[in-house]
Amino acid sequence: MATQEYYIREASENEARGPFNIEQLVSLAETGQVTVETLWYDAAIEDWTAIGATEDLKSTLFPEKRKLRMKVKDAAAPARRSDLLPPITVEEMLAGAEGRTPETRGKISPLLMQAHAARIGMWAAVLCLVLASAGELLPAADAIQAMDVNKLVYQPLVLLGAFDLFLAIMLGLGVTAFYPVVRFRASLGLGLFGFVYYTQGQDMQLIAAIGGCAGLYMETVCINVFPVIVVSLLGIAGMAGTSYYLLNV
Repeated sequence: MATQEYYIREASENEARGPFNIEQLVSLAETGQVTVETLWYDAAIEDWTAIGATEDLKSTLFPEKRKLRMKVKDAAAPARRSDLLPPITVEEMLAGAEGRTPETRGKISPLLMQAHAARIGMWAAVLCLVLASAGELLPAADAIQAMDVNKLVYQPLVLLGAFDLFLAIMLGLGVTAFYPVVRFRASLGLGLFGFVYYTQGQDMQLIAAIGGCAGLYMETVCINVFPVIVVSLLGIAGMAGTSYYLLNV
């Protein structure tokens, strides 16, 4: 938590403040600029959450002794301006966080942008792996359906196709801990298909393999929206081309 960055705002505001580290939030809480009703952006759930609803953060910013010492003062404190304003709707909160209001246009949270980029990259990687597994498994569909081991021996890409399909399912379930394995798969595919196509002089197949594997690798590391869109298009086109060539051998 010590190195985590926080973006905060009041429920009645659309514009976020930050980033703050935990020490700065403690200071703001001690001066009354942050309360349990203050919202903070939780990147894990991609939504704004009240500090009071997050036990770990609440206990750090408002330890029990401090709450007891301030109890009388808080009870006698006059109503804040934010308490007199009409409640903000969920749609207005999301619009403010995403920079879709006049006050916050062009001020979208960097953490929110990174979360969007990560989601785009993850689903692009899923699509790349599904395309790759289709090209690797479909030529052996009859042997797979019949579970004919003798025929499967002559279809070495079946194992790679099953591996790709497994990775696609894991990423589709949000298990991003498999990203290092996906990068290894991208490097393995580049070496395997690149060597085969290069030695056989198949230039178009080689270009497709390079684009697909390079795009798949970069989809797991890019954290900005524009670059991740570019590498996603590259990976999807490359994997689609590679599968097309495998299905038309």
